[in-house]
Amino acid sequence: MRLLLDTHALLWAIERNPRLSSRALEAIADPDNEKLVSAVSAYEICMKHALGKLPSAAALANAFEAEITAVDCTPLPISVAHAEAAGKLDAAHRGPFDRLLIAQARVERLVLVSNETLFDSYGIERLW
Repeated sequence: MRLLLDTHALLWAIERNPRLSSRALEAIADPDNEKLVSAVSAYEICMKHALGKLPSAAALANAFEAEITAVDCTPLPISVAHAEAAGKLDAAHRGPFDRLLIAQARVERLVLVSNETLFDSYGIERLW
């Protein structure tokens, strides 16, 4: 299975936070699953860390790609196709980070690991 980790799922998996569902934890821990992390998550984490909102994410904010690689995740760049798809999504969800994640999951046919039930209305497979 090819998984795209939402930003909170990535953070909770790294921190071993109990808010990560057991189903998501099992899928992330499965070595047969490909785990992808969007460039939009790097932007979101670095920006929020700089604003003092994610003090526990210092390692990610300082060396994002190295940190996700160390936990067997692969970076997923944002392409023009992803940006175009995000821009065309129904305006019901206005969050730019989430819109890009939804678009990437749709374009790349990925399972989005997220607790966001609103994502279900966008025709993607969500695991939680």
